[in-house]
Amino acid sequence: MMTSFFDQFASPSFLGIPLIAIAMALPWTLFPTPPSRWLNNRLITLQTWFINRFTNQLLMPLNVGGHKWALLFASLMVFLMTINMLGLLPYTFTPTTQLSLNMGLAVPLWLATVIIGMSNQPTVALGHLLPEGTPVPLIPVLIIIETISLFIRPLALGVRLTANLTAGHLLIQLIATAVFVLMPMMPTVAILTAVVLFLLTLLEVAVAMIQAYVFVLLLSLYLQENV
Repeated sequence: MMTSFFDQFASPSFLGIPLIAIAMALPWTLFPTPPSRWLNNRLITLQTWFINRFTNQLLMPLNVGGHKWALLFASLMVFLMTINMLGLLPYTFTPTTQLSLNMGLAVPLWLATVIIGMSNQPTVALGHLLPEGTPVPLIPVLIIIETISLFIRPLALGVRLTANLTAGHLLIQLIATAVFVLMPMMPTVAILTAVVLFLLTLLEVAVAMIQAYVFVLLLSLYLQENV
């Protein structure tokens, strides 16, 4: 039974061909294409308003040099949010439950922020490894600790996104299984459990959006330290 619970996180394949590429490309086909007319429909207007508000909120603490990342951050936010939301539908696969995919997104973007900091302002970037006013005996220890914390950042990004989505999917499947098992024996308890399942599903919708936002927000904070 426990093995079947984790089967939902296995990458699907058809005739030996992995389908994760299709699962990752599907969200882009759902986004509305802006028409050539002056007046847009409600869906495109809502999408444009959401992206504008998100971009303004995200890039407000950054200087002008960091605004070049606006398109990348907005695209990554919409992409992750759409994948997380589609993964809550029945008989679907969530690519962001794979640690390899999340690390593949986190490591290059984190490394890009570090390289930008080292190339633009190396003194300030290296100064983050040693806080001002540190006692001399603690300097080697603090440098080691800050270096380790710097290299843990991409791992924390990937593991946070993977763990939150995996835990939510497992909890939904466990409660749904309990509803089917309890329905013939205790219908009242099964109905109450189904209500809890519905509330948990709403919570997971919020988690899917929040985790996408947190992933991009932390990347912007890392960029803020290096521009």
